Amino acid sequence: MPIKPNPHSPVTLVRAQQRDLNDLVAIRIEAMRESLERVGRFDPVRARERFAGGFEAHNTRYVEVSGERVGFVVVKHHPTELVLEHLYVRPSAQGSGIGSAVLAQIFEAADAAALPITVGALKESAANRFYTRHGFVFVESSEFDNYYVRQHLTPCNAPCQPGEMI
Repeated sequence: MPIKPNPHSPVTLVRAQQRDLNDLVAIRIEAMRESLERVGRFDPVRARERFAGGFEAHNTRYVEVSGERVGFVVVKHHPTELVLEHLYVRPSAQGSGIGSAVLAQIFEAADAAALPITVGALKESAANRFYTRHGFVFVESSEFDNYYVRQHLTPCNAPCQPGEMI
């Protein structure tokens, strides 16, 4: 199930290629550095190995604004859920609505497929507030991460008010 671009958004998602691994790792390190330093876990070698170990180009999209690569997203499709494995926006582009625009496209795909979305975030990361602000609900935590789920929205099929969702 592809994530459809929103023609009204300046944010576009462009499929990454296998050869993009080094560029993606650099974006990840740039975006995560401050949060990882805060918890004493910044290690660029480990960050590269961890990302490279699960890298699948067909699930990875660059986040572009006006042709500039400002981040990337990895969404893996499973039979019962979408897993938002990575969503990174370069620090210089954060706070401008880019992450929200990416989530809107993912939400549309999840809702169309009637699938929940799961995501994890480093405990000390601002990503926790970002995800809860966008409707994700805390499920559990591990030593370093918090995990969230966002249930899909379905159109009202019973007596509801116009435009109401259940």
